[in-house]
Amino acid sequence: MGRAYSTIAFDPAKCDGCGDCMTACAQAKTGTDDWARSRIQIVGRGNAATDAMANAIEDATEKAFELALCRQCADPKCVTVCPAGALAKDGASGVIGWDASKCVDCLLCTVGCAYGGIALEEATGHVSKCDTCDGRPACVPVCSKGALTYVTTANIYNEVGDWEDLFAPGLAGCQGCNTELLMRHTLRRVGPDTVLATPPGCVPGMGSVGFNGTTGTKVPVFHPLLTNTAAMLAGVKRQFKRMGRDVTALAIAGDGGASDVGFQSLSGAAERGEQMLFMVVDNEGYMNTGMQRSSCTPYGAWTSTTPIGAGCAAGQPAQGKTQDAKNLPLLMVNHRCAYVATASTAYMEDLYAKLDRAIEASKTGFAYVHVYSPCTTGWRFPSDQNMEVARKAVETNFVMLWEFTPDEGLNFTRPVDDPLPVTDYLKAMGRFRHLSPDQIEHIQGKVMENAKFVQRFSEQAHGG
Repeated sequence: MGRAYSTIAFDPAKCDGCGDCMTACAQAKTGTDDWARSRIQIVGRGNAATDAMANAIEDATEKAFELALCRQCADPKCVTVCPAGALAKDGASGVIGWDASKCVDCLLCTVGCAYGGIALEEATGHVSKCDTCDGRPACVPVCSKGALTYVTTANIYNEVGDWEDLFAPGLAGCQGCNTELLMRHTLRRVGPDTVLATPPGCVPGMGSVGFNGTTGTKVPVFHPLLTNTAAMLAGVKRQFKRMGRDVTALAIAGDGGASDVGFQSLSGAAERGEQMLFMVVDNEGYMNTGMQRSSCTPYGAWTSTTPIGAGCAAGQPAQGKTQDAKNLPLLMVNHRCAYVATASTAYMEDLYAKLDRAIEASKTGFAYVHVYSPCTTGWRFPSDQNMEVARKAVETNFVMLWEFTPDEGLNFTRPVDDPLPVTDYLKAMGRFRHLSPDQIEHIQGKVMENAKFVQRFSEQAHGG
């Protein structure tokens, strides 16, 4: 799967353009205070070398700041276009190193970099770029506003990257869909001693049950009906126990089947405490069969069965779904399951921690994990924005991340004390583009109401 490396992250919302980072870098690398010789460039204020661009940015976005810095890319174009082999990525540190003895000063690397991370240094006549100061970047500690941080991105890949991928290559997901990511990571964590159930939905549609007589997984997989997934999986698990085989019974199901026609089966298995891990991939509708609404579709959302601007309801134009979404994970809490959790692919470390607890809980009872999964196709947003949409859902409290056990009660795993307005989330998608002010107010009110309800639930569980 590859490795994750440390990199310098930049938060433009915290940057005030003071330039302390550029001074520190120039001093560390050249022994001067000349900002033009700094490997990090903050574009937007007070830099003679970038005033023209700064003015343009300020005109466009009102005192916005941008970063020009080597990203130490995983697939660096500067390395690709270098004809002399002067640039190379270090496999151990992830840093792209520059060898002056090989460089022919052609400057093709400056064209190849899309981030302005490598540029000609006029004082020396050579290109210069960030090398992260051997893992102790001088620019980061002097940033008093916290706009710069040195972080290891996706450190989880260093821990699980060598585990076997139990799905075959070539799954047929929509462009930008994160369900394949979720499927691969989940089965990677659960392991090979697994029997997998994938009822009709996006998961088998992507190929979990295979094509042309071959399965899409490296573990036994079956394709139940929408209505009987939990019941069938319970029977499979019991038969394996009779045979003396210790396997994990895992279901990966969509929200439609789980919350609608499959709910009686799901509820029954949870009530009986069947030993399984039931994961719901919540893309808030029946997305693989035409984007129809489910009971998990939120209020106001466009779907093919909750249209906008067409048809009439009491003489008024249709404005999307008219009911609020069913809160399925809270319903599962009321089943007193051994473990219940909500998760998001925007926070993979959180998901992995919950998978660990769910797997353990499934050895003695019913474990349920509800994963919020934005749908690029049905929700109408660009395919490269999936993680941003998922992150905004959490930052606005539209989705809250928590876990529950009967002994420990409900605990937030990523509390958001100062949530963004829900409009920051809604405007990221086309399916909410038609909303009226009254509808937005309704959604904001429900988000706050739900947040208070879950918060009270958590406080009561802990004697608050």
